[in-house]
Amino acid sequence: MAKEAVAKVKLMIPAGQATPAPPVGPALGQHGVNIMEFCKQFNAQTQQFSGELRPVEITIYKDKSFSFVVKQPPVSFLLMKYAKIDKGSTSPGKAVAGKIKMEDVRKIAEQKLPEMNSDGIEAAIRTVLGSAKSMGLEIVD
Repeated sequence: MAKEAVAKVKLMIPAGQATPAPPVGPALGQHGVNIMEFCKQFNAQTQQFSGELRPVEITIYKDKSFSFVVKQPPVSFLLMKYAKIDKGSTSPGKAVAGKIKMEDVRKIAEQKLPEMNSDGIEAAIRTVLGSAKSMGLEIVD
């Protein structure tokens, strides 16, 4: 028989850098989960992505055990990484924060496609382009 899940917690944690400090500690501590065990497992699983921001979905079971799924970085993080900028524009549409190549947009869309609710790669590209526009990025060929 499958374990009974009592909670799902979603967090954004830098890969390989989970610590018992907030946001991890308070989010898991209130459910009685062994925080250090989660940190060890998360850090071991995400070590190769060090420095990337990774969303993680933690399922907590009735017996205080847990399982988790590490997802792809957010589109905004990937756009900033490829454009080599620290943050988006404070006034998108007026000020340009940086430039990104169309081939990089396609790479991001292909990487995020399994987690997006898009019908195909073209729809995923349009979604990424919309995020880029809202961040004040200019698309170049």
